[in-house]
Amino acid sequence: MLKDITLGQFFPGKSLLHRTDARIKLIILVVYLVMVLSANHLTSIAAVAIITLVLILISQIQFRIIIRSLKPLIFILAFTAVINLFFIKGEAPLVEWLFIKIYKEGLINAALMMIRLISLITGTSVLLTYTTSPLELTDAIERLFSPLKRIKVPVHEFAMMMTIALRFIPTLIEETDKIISAQKARGADFESGGLFKRAKALIPILIPLFVSAFRRADELAEAMECRCYRGGEGRTKMKQMKSRPADYVFLFVMIGFCVLIYIINSASMI
Repeated sequence: MLKDITLGQFFPGKSLLHRTDARIKLIILVVYLVMVLSANHLTSIAAVAIITLVLILISQIQFRIIIRSLKPLIFILAFTAVINLFFIKGEAPLVEWLFIKIYKEGLINAALMMIRLISLITGTSVLLTYTTSPLELTDAIERLFSPLKRIKVPVHEFAMMMTIALRFIPTLIEETDKIISAQKARGADFESGGLFKRAKALIPILIPLFVSAFRRADELAEAMECRCYRGGEGRTKMKQMKSRPADYVFLFVMIGFCVLIYIINSASMI
């Protein structure tokens, strides 16, 4: 299960999304989030799902990676669907058994919520971490929030912390998997017993994991000090970020899709 978590991983490639300026990509991500969260009708949700599928195809990320990234979230997706299925009331129940009543509205809401969550997770990953390197992400966040430097906001340090945190997720997952394998080889059992016993069995995993995380953080700090890192003041960039006309076309197309979703929602309310 841990190997299925792909959050924070970067998959190098030469697709349109890989070549898009990271600053434009972050703005597109905001537009995409507004589009997904504002979709509240069957037609608009279907349009969002199609747009998400197109983004996956453009990114050239393999579908097995996308599906694998959804496996750890199956419980959350199922729980959300069940809540909408059983607690949304309607006019006439489709299924009625004892105290359980399932309405058409609850079924539709459950399906819409599932599609929305899947689109939100996959689209965000494809637009952000899968197709954007940590260095590009740091530079993009710093450039976009650079006006805040005038009010003494440490933009560079903030961007660096976000990027390091994202980059550490795959590393800690890999470290956790190694610790679990080592503990199982010593006879540890993490699957049998009640909830309290399973929680207690996690202690031999959490302690080495915390020690490893602090050790890696200390090594990273020493490496940055050895390279005379003193924050973003006076730093130069080896690779300058440049936006292409295709990047702006991509941005305007996504804004057009967002406007289309708004029109569909408005038309469905009439």
